[in-house]
Amino acid sequence: MTTSSPSPDPQSTRRTGSFGRAEGFMERAFFATRWIAAPLYFGLTIGLLLVAFKFFQQLIGLVLKATGLDFDDVFVGVLDLIDLVLLANLLLIVMFSGYENFVSRLDIRSHEDYPSWIGHVTFGDIKIKLMASIVAMSAIHVLADFIRVDETSTRALEWSVGIHLAFVVSGVLMAIMDRIMEGSPDTHHADPAPQVAGKAGNDSGNGHH
Repeated sequence: MTTSSPSPDPQSTRRTGSFGRAEGFMERAFFATRWIAAPLYFGLTIGLLLVAFKFFQQLIGLVLKATGLDFDDVFVGVLDLIDLVLLANLLLIVMFSGYENFVSRLDIRSHEDYPSWIGHVTFGDIKIKLMASIVAMSAIHVLADFIRVDETSTRALEWSVGIHLAFVVSGVLMAIMDRIMEGSPDTHHADPAPQVAGKAGNDSGNGHH
């Protein structure tokens, strides 16, 4: 005597289907909220324009005063320009990598000038590059202070060096934590299966002889 399995309750099936559609709608809406960050990344272009404005402002002022400046003043002026260039590079990294990591992929990969690093910079890389840029800019300020050591107080120099060392230590600790989170290299977890298979093949071949 065969027993037939109970048929599913139509009401329960309808309830499950409605819940699934609602869940799918909420998940799609939640996923679409990432576009809220898109204007923020685009807004960084205003900061990039400000950096460019200050760069050319300082460059023009440096050129106009170049004849009356000594080497140390020119050196400090050039360091300030390098500082602004590093800041511009940092803005570009955050804009492009942040957009690709958190909002959407850039559909311009066929462009001949498409930078190769875009798409290969992870969130961890952004943090490391951000800290590295801050350390580099801090080092430039420390160097500028030491060049103008006659015009800088000892206390100001101590604070400058201390803050720079704090940035360096923070960068090293951040890199170590990122390394720990990523785990050990894949080479430490190599699959020995091909070697075993090869050995088994050799053993079987020797068995035939």
